[in-house]
Amino acid sequence: MGIGATAGVAAAGGIALTAQASSGTGAASGGSGAAGAASSDALAFDEDAYTTLTTTITDADGADHEVEYRFHKAVTYVAAPVDEKYQSLNVSVPVRIDGTAVDATDAPILFANSVGGYMPSSVADATGVGGGGVTGMPGGAAPSASASPSPSSSASGEVASGGNGMVNAQGGMVSLPKLALAAGYVVVEPGARGRTLVDADGTYYGVAPAAIVDLKAAVRYVRSNKGRIRGDVDRIVSSGTSAGGALSSLLGASGDSPLYDKLLAAIGAADASDAIFATGAWCPITDLEHADGAYEWNWGSNRTSSGSAVDQAVSKELRSQFAEYQASLRLKGLNGFGTLTARNYDEYLVRQYMEPSATRYLAALSDADRKSYLAANTFITWSGGRARFSWADFLTHVGARKKSTPAFDAFDLSAGENNLFGKGTTKARHFTLYSLRHENGGSARLDSDLPATLHLMNPMPFLTEKPNPHRTKHWWIRLGTKDSDTSHTVSANLAAAANALGDEVDHLYYWDEGHGANTDPGDFIKWIARITNHTPKTR
Repeated sequence: MGIGATAGVAAAGGIALTAQASSGTGAASGGSGAAGAASSDALAFDEDAYTTLTTTITDADGADHEVEYRFHKAVTYVAAPVDEKYQSLNVSVPVRIDGTAVDATDAPILFANSVGGYMPSSVADATGVGGGGVTGMPGGAAPSASASPSPSSSASGEVASGGNGMVNAQGGMVSLPKLALAAGYVVVEPGARGRTLVDADGTYYGVAPAAIVDLKAAVRYVRSNKGRIRGDVDRIVSSGTSAGGALSSLLGASGDSPLYDKLLAAIGAADASDAIFATGAWCPITDLEHADGAYEWNWGSNRTSSGSAVDQAVSKELRSQFAEYQASLRLKGLNGFGTLTARNYDEYLVRQYMEPSATRYLAALSDADRKSYLAANTFITWSGGRARFSWADFLTHVGARKKSTPAFDAFDLSAGENNLFGKGTTKARHFTLYSLRHENGGSARLDSDLPATLHLMNPMPFLTEKPNPHRTKHWWIRLGTKDSDTSHTVSANLAAAANALGDEVDHLYYWDEGHGANTDPGDFIKWIARITNHTPKTR
C-alpha cells in the first residue's frame, strides 16, 4: 500500500513488567466540553491517577536497569474528542532507577508517537511504557514487527516501525520510550487518528490532516499541564518512524502555526503552544505531493522485486517533475556543497551520506570481516580508511525497488496515500495533478480542499516558503541506505532546509539497513541530554 510502516510492541529489554503498590489507579481523563480551545481547568491532568510499575530495561550498551515509574494510562487530551480510543495519551514518570530515587521535575519529555502507515495509533490497551501501537489493519489484525535487521515489506506494504518498533543492527527491537525512561526522562506516548478509521455512515474520520492535528493537540495538552505533568514542557522532543517520522518532522516544522487553529479548536484542544524543542525522525515518509517524482529520480532504473521494469515513459515524466521541484527549492547541500539540483544530487548523496555511511560500517568491522565484505562487494574501493563508489554502483547494490510507479499517488488509487487523502465517504483520491489527469484527462482538477490539506501535511513549506519562527531548532534524522520506501532526497532535502535556517541538524544514513532501522538509539538518548543540557537529578 505504499505508505511507511507499522509499529511493533516488542522492545529491547523491558521484560518483567509488574504492577506494584500504587498511589492511584485508573486512567486520568481530560475533561469534556464544547468544541473550542479548552481551558486549563477543562483539561487538567490528574497527578494522582497512576499505577506504579517496575520494569527491567536493557539500555543501548547492554546494561540492565530496574526502573520504577508512575504510569498514567489513556488520558484524553482534548475536550471534544472524535474518538477517545485514539485521542488519548500515556505518561510515564521515572521514580526510582536501580534503587536510586530520581527527580524528573525538570527532565526532558520524549513525545514518542507510534504511528505507522498513517494508520490509527492507540495507547488505550498498553500495559506499560512502550506499549502503544498501530491499529486499523485489514480484518482488525494488529501488525507485528519484523525481526530482520533490514525489514522487508509484507504484501500490504507495511513493515516494522513506529515509535516503539524500530529495528537495530542485531535484529532486536528498539524502544525509544523505554530507553528514555531508563535515562530518567519523562515519556509521553500519544495516540492519533488514522486513515483507515470509518464510522457507521461510511465516513472516513481519520484521513489527513487528522493525525497531525491530534498530535498537536496532545502537545498542547502537555504544555497546558505544566506543573501537573512532570518534566520540562519547554523541552519536548518528538520521535517517530516512517509515517510517524513524517509527523514528527511536521510537528517540529509547524509549531504554533495558525493554519491549524480552527481544526484544533474543533476538537477542544488546550489553549497552549504546540511548538516542540526537538525532532527525531526515522525514514520520514513526507513531502508526499512531490514524492512520486523524487522516487523515480532515485529508483527509476531499478527493477521491482518481481524483476520487472516499471513504465519508463511514466518514470521519465516524473523525473522531470522532480527536476523542476528541486530547482524551485534553491536548497544548498551541507558542508558547502552548493545548490542541489537533479543533475548533482547523486554526487551529493554519495559524498555527504553514502560513502561516509559505508566508511563507518567498514571501519567498525574486524580486519577479517572487512576483507570478506569487500570481496563480496567489489564495487567499493577501500583506500586510506575510506569507502568510495559511484551512484550507479550503489543503486545496483541496493537492488530491487520497493514500489511500482507512481509510488505514492497510484493510478488505480491503491496506495495508502490515496486513502490518506480521502474525504467524507470517499476512501481514496488522487492528490497530484499528474496521476489525476493520467486517469481522468488533461482538464481534470484536484478537489479544491487538497492544496491546503497537502500543505498541512508537509513540513517543507514551513521551512522553505515562509520559514516558521516557532519551528524546532534541533533535528535528528536517520534512515537506511537500502530503504526504498521513498527517495533518499526526501530526508536530505529536509535536512538541507533546516540547515539553511541555521538549525542544528544531525542527519546520517545506516549502511545496508532497510526501512524502520535504528542502529544508534543510545546516541539519540545522549543527544537529547546534550541539547537540553539535562543532568539527571536524584532525591
